[in-house]
Amino acid sequence: MRVLWRPTVLVYSASLLVYLVVGYLLAVHEGFALGDALSRVQSAQGVLLSRDPHLASIGFIFTPMTAMVEIPLAALSSWFPALTRFGVAGVIMSSVFMAGAAVQIWAIGADRGVPRWQQVAITVLFTVNPMIVFYGATGMSEAPFVFLMCWAARRLIRWTSTDDVHDLIAAGVALGLAYLARYDAAAPIGVGALFVAWVTWRRTTEHRWQTALLDAVILAAPGALAFFAWAATSWLLTGEAFAQFSSVYGNTQILEQSGGAADYGSSALAYSLAELLVLAPALPLLVPAVIVLARSRRDLEVVAATLMFGSVLAFQIATYVMGSTFPFLRFYICVIPLLCIYALQVSPARGQISARRPGVFATPRQTRGPALRAVAVGATLLVAVGLPITAIGMESRSLSVQQYAIGALLPFDPQTGTDQDRQLRILATYSTERAIADHLDSMDLPEGSILMDTLYGFPIVAASKYPERFVLPSDRDYVTILGDPAAHGVQYILTVPNSGRGTSDAVNRRYPTIYDNGAQIAMLEAEIPNDGADQPDWRLYRVLESATSSE
Repeated sequence: MRVLWRPTVLVYSASLLVYLVVGYLLAVHEGFALGDALSRVQSAQGVLLSRDPHLASIGFIFTPMTAMVEIPLAALSSWFPALTRFGVAGVIMSSVFMAGAAVQIWAIGADRGVPRWQQVAITVLFTVNPMIVFYGATGMSEAPFVFLMCWAARRLIRWTSTDDVHDLIAAGVALGLAYLARYDAAAPIGVGALFVAWVTWRRTTEHRWQTALLDAVILAAPGALAFFAWAATSWLLTGEAFAQFSSVYGNTQILEQSGGAADYGSSALAYSLAELLVLAPALPLLVPAVIVLARSRRDLEVVAATLMFGSVLAFQIATYVMGSTFPFLRFYICVIPLLCIYALQVSPARGQISARRPGVFATPRQTRGPALRAVAVGATLLVAVGLPITAIGMESRSLSVQQYAIGALLPFDPQTGTDQDRQLRILATYSTERAIADHLDSMDLPEGSILMDTLYGFPIVAASKYPERFVLPSDRDYVTILGDPAAHGVQYILTVPNSGRGTSDAVNRRYPTIYDNGAQIAMLEAEIPNDGADQPDWRLYRVLESATSSE
């Protein structure tokens, strides 16, 4: 029973409950889902429940961690359909990881030796931050990434004081796993390795370069292994090592089909800085104080935290300025844990960190000195005052394109008119696809009788009780069946307009006119207007039994 009352268990349990409840209400009660999250759930479903189940069904466009974690949950969807239909498997995944991030913030405060009131306050402020709650509850990869970055930062911070190789190994493992959650982790892997090499080089007097290189390798090796293993697996199975950039389904093609990047150069830089201020309004005030205190204390712990999270933020800003990514607020989410860690680090490091095997360069900490209570209180208040500013920023359509629709569920939503109409359409996204799934489920169809692409169709498959009825691009015989649907028992084809992102749809690439006229292989069965925002109107075609694929 004593274990149940440990602070870390309480922090984890309370955070997990918050994210699960919010996620369940959004997903099941409101029917709200983010496309990236639901597509990962469908990928996990395909590994076990598709007509051609195999592990490679998780795909190689995006990182594998979220889908891999969701596979056991997707296996239960026959008994609990909401796990895939509404993406609740993703909700559970993100809740578990984001609650772990809250525990890491608590642990960083404990390692720092800050007053208990400050440790509790900063952990609570992190846990209830609107952006953290949103991404802890919606099944996105931000949750595991934030957890793993917090874990890596904590272990690297510890290493600067303990010189314990176990801390260095743990930081490296966390960064390696972080790469499998989001490709952004490549930046802290490289920067972290340079930092470790520099610290070790400064500490040692003999064999400096060899020792520095060895420590850097310890940190970077798991990330390098993750990078090469994932790229090699993708190349062996798909012929593309970096499908995110080369595939017709990757981000490069999505940007091009969406009309290109929203901004470039100085305007994109200004936008990125605005995003950072929305998520961390106290940063401009807190950073100077942290720098002054860190310089006076020669505090490497501050440097470690800055490089871990700062490298991710710098990477996101650089890619957006170059026009290589999207204007999404979530890409800057790492500034939130960084702000909370800074608020803890204004207090001096006190006490000795418990280490499994302290190294020869372990640094003793001060046990006396000014507590700087007023500075700690001020930093904590700055973090607290920033929460409503973040909440208001998340209501902005220009700054928060993926989150602002949630405001329509609140009694004080500031949006009116056309903006509110769009909010409601965003909330209705995938409701049409669920209705299509229900209609197809009601038909007595055999396995492999519905041909489609999951580019837009993943919500239909995720919502269906019979995913084995669909022939999907992840099936190893998909190209063969696509070439002659009638000969392989396909009865229906689901199509989307051959424009915008629809030009990447495999059915449209094989039959460019099928949406307009059936491409002489099918006749129109139904046309389904879409209630969701930025979603295509569907057409369901019945395959002609005597059709030959002439196009």
